[in-house]
Amino acid sequence: MDFTFTEEQQMLRASLRRFLADRYPFDQRLAASRSANGLPSGVWAALANELGLLCVGLPEDHGGLGGGAVDHMIIMEELGRVVALEPYLETIVIGAELLSRCGGTTAQGVLAGVVSGEKLLANAFAEAGTELDLSHIATRAERKGEGWRLSGRKTLVTAAPWASQLLIAARTSGASGDASGISLFLVDPVLPGIALDCYATVDGRRAADIAFDGVHLAADALLGEEGKALPLLDEVTDRAIAALCAEAVGAMGHLLEATVAYTSERKQFGKDLASFQVVRHRMADMLIEIELATSAVYMSTVRLDGPAQARKLAASAAKAVVCAAARFVGQSAVQLHGAMGMTDELDIGHYFKRLMVISAVFGDADAHCARYLSLSVDKG
Repeated sequence: MDFTFTEEQQMLRASLRRFLADRYPFDQRLAASRSANGLPSGVWAALANELGLLCVGLPEDHGGLGGGAVDHMIIMEELGRVVALEPYLETIVIGAELLSRCGGTTAQGVLAGVVSGEKLLANAFAEAGTELDLSHIATRAERKGEGWRLSGRKTLVTAAPWASQLLIAARTSGASGDASGISLFLVDPVLPGIALDCYATVDGRRAADIAFDGVHLAADALLGEEGKALPLLDEVTDRAIAALCAEAVGAMGHLLEATVAYTSERKQFGKDLASFQVVRHRMADMLIEIELATSAVYMSTVRLDGPAQARKLAASAAKAVVCAAARFVGQSAVQLHGAMGMTDELDIGHYFKRLMVISAVFGDADAHCARYLSLSVDKG
């Protein structure tokens, strides 16, 4: 299988890396994560207007440049190298993809705002106990006159404190576990009956627990066909997993580079740390883990447009491999930096925290190993 990047994709990577090197120094990222808003000023607008980045992976008929999953993978990897706070995954990889696939006047209007950088999206799909099976969603939307009445609770909705619109998965018919009956809604977070409990996450981002208490939604809040959103949500979740794993690869790449640089300068017993064989072996093992994770991410990305079972197998394999690599590379980087590896002043600990969050989001390694085994048995 050919994993060679096109000239345009290589240019995309190079231009984004230069931009982030200039506009995303770690000290500014750290200060932004501790600020009231939680985002660096002007970066999201610059990604939209200076680089035109927010439309790269979208279809041309929806205001995009006709790219796809590989473009998202490149962008997420570069964002991972600086542990960027911006919700590219939530707004573009998940949100914009759903809006473009569902269509409709309301979706098109929001999508235009997303591409221009004026709107941010958050996605509230999974709930406590759903793990990777969204058919067990408990939040419900019932018909009320010409609209809907939404009730339920969503936890750990990343990017929700920043979002101008929420994408909500709710059951509109059937019972828990049914494949049909799950619908997707576009919701304004300031509607009466919505309560956000916002907080900072361990990796410096923002999230919220959201309660919906009889929220009235207009008829056009429904995206796509009623009760038929589950297959699309499953597919977009796998796309998010592949993109998130690409972010992890970028973060691990930075940790290795920083560790090599540090051990080449740090003196112990009159010699560079990197001159000791055991240290060199550990860094070589870090590189091997990153290469394995990179290969798994590439395979997952190219399988996204294939049959559902092959897509799910590749996504779960990538997540399991990346989780193992993230723990090994993160722990090794911290150890080789000594006690300073976990201090707030050094970026190493912040990268490690982000990698641990990535390992837990959209199912941990155990959940994906279980899904892989189940799918393999089904495949026969």
